[in-house]
Amino acid sequence: MQLRLKYAPVPENAARFAGDIVVSAAQVSGVHLDYTPDSLAAVDAILDGFRAEGLAAGQVAETLFGFGCYVGEVLTRHAGGRWRATTADELAVVGWPMVVELAGQGWCNPIAKAFKRLENGPEDSLRYFYAVFAPGGAR
Repeated sequence: MQLRLKYAPVPENAARFAGDIVVSAAQVSGVHLDYTPDSLAAVDAILDGFRAEGLAAGQVAETLFGFGCYVGEVLTRHAGGRWRATTADELAVVGWPMVVELAGQGWCNPIAKAFKRLENGPEDSLRYFYAVFAPGGAR
């Protein structure tokens, strides 16, 4: 899938993508995203709305990328994660140029998870995704 992104898809820009999604969610959906784990329930609800409208990932790919960056930012701010570029070997498997590294727990892929949330629905809850990867679970 070819994305037309506003910034280069590098770790240094993840916060910018997330910030743009915060603004868009407020303007389009009237939802205030505050980078807390609880705000991920609102992101789940927005993506449920996309599903209800029958939107496919390809139609909202750039938006999903932004929501994935938002989820990653919640992990970096509350679960001790940090964005990093994927290696060439990882990119072939992961499919995305950056992931969130978690202290002592490996890494996770919030961008791919946002796409899966749209495709699969509630079984791929972003709130639950956070709880799995955050030390101590949901907060």
